[in-house]
Amino acid sequence: MKKLLPQVDEWYRRRLRMVIWKQWKRIGARLRNLIKLGIAKYKAREYANTRKGYWHTANSPILSTSITNERLKQAGYIFFTDHYRKVGVN
Repeated sequence: MKKLLPQVDEWYRRRLRMVIWKQWKRIGARLRNLIKLGIAKYKAREYANTRKGYWHTANSPILSTSITNERLKQAGYIFFTDHYRKVGVN
């Protein structure tokens, strides 16, 4: 489980980022939200206009630096490895 859960968590976080990106349907919404998350305006404009697919964009550096793991935890998402450590199952 110690080897499997980090891989599952990586996939889970990427999937969450993809869903969030998908919810920001329009370019204007993506631009506003990226700027809110602290991305420079010119970079936010560049990434908001991307033609890449949702899954590809979810793995991009722009989303992994703006929608960080800490932000996902603050939003209330629970990761499997954290829960596994908390429960303390050996």
